[in-house]
Amino acid sequence: MAGLARECREAAHERAADAENVQVHRIPPLGRGRRNRIILRGTPLPCSPTGTRMHGPVLLADPHALEDCVAGWPAGAALALDTEFMRERSYHPKLCLVQLAVGGRIVLADPLALPGLAPLVPALTAPAQPKIVHAARQDIEALLPVTGAPLAPVFDTQLAAALLGFPAQIGYAELVRRLLGIELHKGHARTDWARRPLAPEQLRYAAEDVMHLPALAELLDERLVATGRRTWLDEDAAALADPALYRVAPDEAWRRLRGLERLEPQGRAVARVLAAWREERALARDLPRGWILADAALLELARVRPATLARLAELEAVPRGTLERQGLALLRLIAGATVGEPDRNGNGAGRADAAEQRQLRALQERLGAIAAELDIVPEVLATRRELAALARGARDVPVLGGWRRAIVGEPLLAAL
Repeated sequence: MAGLARECREAAHERAADAENVQVHRIPPLGRGRRNRIILRGTPLPCSPTGTRMHGPVLLADPHALEDCVAGWPAGAALALDTEFMRERSYHPKLCLVQLAVGGRIVLADPLALPGLAPLVPALTAPAQPKIVHAARQDIEALLPVTGAPLAPVFDTQLAAALLGFPAQIGYAELVRRLLGIELHKGHARTDWARRPLAPEQLRYAAEDVMHLPALAELLDERLVATGRRTWLDEDAAALADPALYRVAPDEAWRRLRGLERLEPQGRAVARVLAAWREERALARDLPRGWILADAALLELARVRPATLARLAELEAVPRGTLERQGLALLRLIAGATVGEPDRNGNGAGRADAAEQRQLRALQERLGAIAAELDIVPEVLATRRELAALARGARDVPVLGGWRRAIVGEPLLAAL
């Protein structure tokens, strides 16, 4: 495996200078025989440690060109995938670009120029066609309006790397650097992907986001098989296909909040009510949650629990506009909040008492020992929130399901 990785690194470095000189050529439509597309001219780019080369990429803005391209893909071939989207001004992600690498070629599909992405759907949803994605959850969510259901099966290179001892949230560029020895151009991570035309540098950045995915997947898969952890990835990746993962029920929106453990039971009840109200409004208006009510303001309201507009106006975390538009509604919600079931069954994320703190420390020590033995970051096995729930007596937690139960969950229960 080390030899394969070295081959890929050497091939990539040999072409680094040529990759810097990629140029954009626009081909105008000339009747039915010519498709409207942009081709990035350059030498073949490295893809797989086995020697496959990437060609292209091609930016497709014409439906016929997209159909032709998809028709030429090898049946059942693994499809490396990434998306660029914007959600700074919306609740739902707005898809701006879909990058695909399959059969040794890179394709960039422009959903803002195309009438739709229907030609991609059969490949994206085919059970026999694996999808290689890094940190797949957001990409799957962005593609849901196109596919109608979560992508499957998925080989998530971030999940795979985490099961092999890499940081739980390792980025694509860092993983490429560590495994392939290639430094990527990452200057456009925060670019405006909705603006047209896309610059050559943006297109190169977008292409690089799928260019090395097949190589990463090959190396990671080999290591997972060698360590007996391939089935672990299958289980974790299968969870990404659950449609419920991409639907936030308003009554469950409070679980996204950080800092609930510092609130009293009544404060947590208020936070749950406000989080549900905010979620409903954000979803209905397709606006970011923070535009409705920022987390800091929500938690401050839950802590202080004002009963009058005058007291509400004293809270610096609550913007004046929110006070004027929603002040009375917020007061009604705060007054009507009652301590609910989550605080009674051990899942309320409240402040731990002395006994729970002792149990939490014991669980953390046991988890640390298991993680050290497996050479895996502890949070990949169980989060602190899961440990806190176990200490409070909860048993409906992820660490007690799937492959984690026998390897991690049962030893943790024994430590209580």
